[in-house]
Amino acid sequence: MIIKTKKYQLPKNTYVKSALFGLLKKQWWYSALPVAIAAMTFIWPSLWAWFIFPALAIAVGYILFWLIQFTGVTQLEQNKIMFERLSYEIDSRQIMIKLNERQGSPLKWDMIKSAQKNKDHFLLIIGKGQFIYLPFRIFNGDHEIKFLETILKRKEYLS
Repeated sequence: MIIKTKKYQLPKNTYVKSALFGLLKKQWWYSALPVAIAAMTFIWPSLWAWFIFPALAIAVGYILFWLIQFTGVTQLEQNKIMFERLSYEIDSRQIMIKLNERQGSPLKWDMIKSAQKNKDHFLLIIGKGQFIYLPFRIFNGDHEIKFLETILKRKEYLS
């Protein structure tokens, strides 16, 4: 069976939000440095400002850095294709990303690093800041959503 989706254009703000939260989930342990710096206030309480403000600056700076990076990706010419109206043909061999009926590009399943199923979409992660966002509304019924979930479980991307 082949799943043929409706055309869908990934909004830029959805891309930025998904990429940033995905990165923060993956690199949550980077928060140990600001927490360790802020914890120094328990050792020297009279110098609390010297520890809290740098810790906050590090945390905000890190998030701001990645927010700017992912926002910049939406402006680059080589990433323009990610934000065009695309349709997908999905089967157990590959994902065919189609710009129109004649132009398309296959994506083998071994290029997918992981997958997530959320309440209203699938997220197929290819790399840092690279993913395929498939909202449930682009599928032609619940049976296609269940079939894609079955494929992802067989490929061991979902548990």
